[in-house]
Amino acid sequence: MLDIQFIRQNADAVRAAIKNKGFTLDLDELLDADRERREATTALELKRARKNELSAAIPKAAKDERPRLVEEAKAIRTEIEQLEPKLGEIQKRYQDLMLRVPSLPRPEVPIGKGEEDNVEVRRVGEPRKFDFAPRDHLELMTWLGMVEFDGPRRFAGQRSYALVGDGALLEMAVLRLAVDTLVAKGLKLVSPPVMVRERAMTGTGFFPLGREEAYAIPADEVFLIGTSEVPLVSMHCDDVLDEGRLPLKFAGISPCFRREAGAHGKDTRGLYRVHQFMKVEQVVVCAPDEGVAEKLHYELLGNAEAILAKLEIPYRVALACTGEIGLGQTRKHEVESWMPGRNAFSETHSCSTLGDFQARRSNIRVRTADGSLAYPFTLNNTAIASPRILIPLLENHQNADGSVTLPRALVPYMNSRTTLTAATR
Repeated sequence: MLDIQFIRQNADAVRAAIKNKGFTLDLDELLDADRERREATTALELKRARKNELSAAIPKAAKDERPRLVEEAKAIRTEIEQLEPKLGEIQKRYQDLMLRVPSLPRPEVPIGKGEEDNVEVRRVGEPRKFDFAPRDHLELMTWLGMVEFDGPRRFAGQRSYALVGDGALLEMAVLRLAVDTLVAKGLKLVSPPVMVRERAMTGTGFFPLGREEAYAIPADEVFLIGTSEVPLVSMHCDDVLDEGRLPLKFAGISPCFRREAGAHGKDTRGLYRVHQFMKVEQVVVCAPDEGVAEKLHYELLGNAEAILAKLEIPYRVALACTGEIGLGQTRKHEVESWMPGRNAFSETHSCSTLGDFQARRSNIRVRTADGSLAYPFTLNNTAIASPRILIPLLENHQNADGSVTLPRALVPYMNSRTTLTAATR
């Protein structure tokens, strides 16, 4: 959420952000609602002040003056009763519009509409050249007995799956490798709630625009998270943090859930796009300083790249264009792993800076060295997400006989096994 004073003073820049990020919002409607809100608030405050004056004056008034003052007090009370609900309606409209205002992209973010407009930063590793016809991850996992689809889809619906045998072990191994890497770098591991109230989804910027992507549990008024970013940031809602404690660095591990409502019929083969998955997420709360946030952004990105390096997966890093960054993001890098089965680099990680967008919405503040209050900045990064990461992991390390040679870093997590074979299925 942006500061309304900033919006008033920088309306053209905000309009450009709305356009370049591809959102639909009439900024003039927001500014009109803001003006009406201020006018109605001032009018109500004046009426309440006059009511208080009359309440104090009536007992002291002369007998012949008292009836007039009582009548005026009654009229003021009626006007207040009419103004209060009107102001409530204006404030509700104003707040809804404010929640839809995007953050301004950083100057280095390229203007564009889709992933074709992202700017490649670097490539690490060379896509493997096979001397045999490689299988895709679905063929490999079926051959190795790592996944089941038919049974889960009968009782759980489309995009459902079950990792079994070495599939489940490999997922746990990858997650633990990511966790151990991050803990060694000083992040605090958190296993957070996966059911949250609406305020957490709104505070982190996933509502109102992303509501259709979330699974809801109406009876308990909670939602299933699509990333542990939501509870990790929300753990500090309404807190006033000591600047000396910053930055707070978390590694959240959790199951995640997304309806994929906007991807009907897209990526239905295999495990690239599913409704339920496991993820290790990096989240940082830092001082409200662009220089500090930029340094931390590249630190988080480096952590994710270090995990990919341990998995020996070729990848590329791209700076996302304005049309590819979300409502609150001011900067985002996408990390795309090479997937032979798709013959393409495809997204497996993202790294985002959000400025004070989430802190304002979640009412997280920091007391600075001079004693004043400010809103801290937040950042997040996908350290690993499974089963999507299993796609490049298996496809890049496959052998001609359908077996898969494990990267050395994973061997200790797989009970010292070096190869996955059909014999163990």
